[in-house]
Amino acid sequence: MKRIVLRDPTLIAPFGEPARDLRILNKPLWLLHRDLLARHCQSVAEVDDWSEISPSSDELLVHKDNLYFNRDFIETFIAEARATGQPCQVAFAADDAMITAHALRLQEGIRKHGNHYIADLYYFPRGVVPNPQPLVIDTNAMEMGYYHIPSYMAPNQGDLVFQVPIRAFCSIESWVHIFMTNSPLGVFAWGRKLEQEVANSWRLKLKIGFRSFIERKHFLSSSPVVKIGKNCSIDPSAIIQGPTEIGNNVNIGAGVVITNSLIGNNVTIMQGSQVMLSVVSDRCYLPFRAALFMTVLMENSMVAQNTCLQLCVVGRNTFIGAGNTCTDFDLLGKPIKTLHRGRLEEVGLPVIGSAIGHNCKIGSGFVIYPARNIESGTVLIYGDDHSVIPKNVSSGIYTRPPVFYPDRDPRVQRIPVGDRVADEYPAEQFRD
Repeated sequence: MKRIVLRDPTLIAPFGEPARDLRILNKPLWLLHRDLLARHCQSVAEVDDWSEISPSSDELLVHKDNLYFNRDFIETFIAEARATGQPCQVAFAADDAMITAHALRLQEGIRKHGNHYIADLYYFPRGVVPNPQPLVIDTNAMEMGYYHIPSYMAPNQGDLVFQVPIRAFCSIESWVHIFMTNSPLGVFAWGRKLEQEVANSWRLKLKIGFRSFIERKHFLSSSPVVKIGKNCSIDPSAIIQGPTEIGNNVNIGAGVVITNSLIGNNVTIMQGSQVMLSVVSDRCYLPFRAALFMTVLMENSMVAQNTCLQLCVVGRNTFIGAGNTCTDFDLLGKPIKTLHRGRLEEVGLPVIGSAIGHNCKIGSGFVIYPARNIESGTVLIYGDDHSVIPKNVSSGIYTRPPVFYPDRDPRVQRIPVGDRVADEYPAEQFRD
């Protein structure tokens, strides 16, 4: 079979690159496609438009290069399409829980067609022909929750849940889709698949149970569900629960907790760090007490100590300094919106973090509100006069504004204003 790739030049903010070049599960999307389809497709051609596809009678698989699909999805689509012997276009039922909950917002690639949703993935047994028939694929999603949101925080939300599929599919047109395909539709879907396989196979139950007994580990920490590469150094006190994959030359320090995540090659995670439902790509570095929850780090990035990233996406070659927090919830209870193609649009989730582009340098002490974008190449330096000490301090007792008891601070001048007295700080005392 020959594979035809339809290029999508849309740049994904804040990274400034098309989806095909961004990392999904620690691989550029184009490489993920190649690896998934290598056993089916002997050759590949890239085109900008359907008119560039040469007429032929070959068996063809045609797809846009911004589509994410996992192995279970594409294997099912190819097998069922071949079984029909007819030209097919992928379709989804109108009530498919994963598609309606997570794949329809902030995109145009999955669209309504009659009683179905369709997308740009096609099978042609004998060359391209018009009007392929819709082939409905069930994503086999199940609602899975992670934690409960108190009713006084979100009276209309309840639990934070995702529709986690066995067969995952998404059209990547926003940074939110990068988050979705890496975490809920990526590593979280690994956990969903393991749960299904264990429930359906007593042999697998026995295998994992036997290995956990021999290794004296928890069921989810045994070798069948935690894959570790070569030349890794893992402290005995670290807790690693699967399904988790760890690459080669990885250093994991004391007290680290890793749960249902993907760790790339040449990664260092130092003592006390937490990584849950996250993807840490090649050559990333986490100093002590860094925390990632449902977060994606692209290659060669660093998250410094005491920084917490929740439901975030971080580009390549980016440094995030100590003590930063990416918040993920709107305390006012308003729908969370992000900038998409020049407009603010709802993301459709009760919580979500932020996106930080490539080659950014973020100083210490920032609090980033939900769904914000930081463009590639940005340098942020914290410069609040109330919190930063910008120059040398000699011995003595000092307070920095704001001062809550101005009558106790000799720097405050009492200035009459009408029939009352106002407090004022001499500005020259606080200049650099």
